Amino acid sequence: MTRRTSRTALTIVVIVALLAGGIYYGVYHLLKKARPFALGEHCIIETPDGTLDLDVEQTQIAATIAAVAVRRRLSERALQIAYVTAIQESKLANLPYGDRDSVGVFQQRPSMGWGTSTQLQDPVYATRKFFTALEKVKRYRTLPLHDAAQAVQRSADGSAYAQHEPAAKILSAAFTGRVPQAVHCWYPPPDGSVAPRPEAARKQLLKEIGDDSSPKRGWLIAAWYVAHAQKYGLRQVRYSGVTWTAATGHDGWRKDGEDGGRAVGAVQIA
Repeated sequence: MTRRTSRTALTIVVIVALLAGGIYYGVYHLLKKARPFALGEHCIIETPDGTLDLDVEQTQIAATIAAVAVRRRLSERALQIAYVTAIQESKLANLPYGDRDSVGVFQQRPSMGWGTSTQLQDPVYATRKFFTALEKVKRYRTLPLHDAAQAVQRSADGSAYAQHEPAAKILSAAFTGRVPQAVHCWYPPPDGSVAPRPEAARKQLLKEIGDDSSPKRGWLIAAWYVAHAQKYGLRQVRYSGVTWTAATGHDGWRKDGEDGGRAVGAVQIA
């Protein structure tokens, strides 16, 4: 009787332990997935083609890739090729490591002549190198996105890029400014001890986009500022009669009524 009771008790202990482990595993990954929201740092990219959830770093990199593409006067399709590549290679993260000596957003290798490890961890430099290589691919404008990406990257499995085409189309529509008000981020607003650095933000944008800051690029510029607002302590981005603010970033863009909704003037930041 005692032996049977011991076995029953042991069985119950094992079952409880397994259930506890399963619950812990599930809760851990749920919290991990929800971590950006819990910390109050997240971005939403929303267009008629769909919605993407990105963290702040991913959003900054997506904005930078678009700015570099515009500076080179490349088509939106070229930008989409860059996006499918960056999503597959790094999930839009500026990685300091990778397969063998690969680093950066596009996982480019110093040993293959892309540049130094330090250079390749600069998203602007890495993006320029990617587009330089892409422009050498014959008929890249008409190739399927994943084939064009593979022609640049020469990956072990070029078909993997294809799965990211829907996301690339959402990102390109948002960060070229073709879809207005598509990007908004939220995070704890800067406290009084952190001074906004709008001039530093403008200087960096000029580095990425060049002197092409005409009104037709207004929504691209506005999206870039929202993506980089946390980095430069920006509290507000205003354009075309609507305003994004850090304090209510989760609400997106709000109409301010001053411009009547018309895309006039420069993007204002503070």
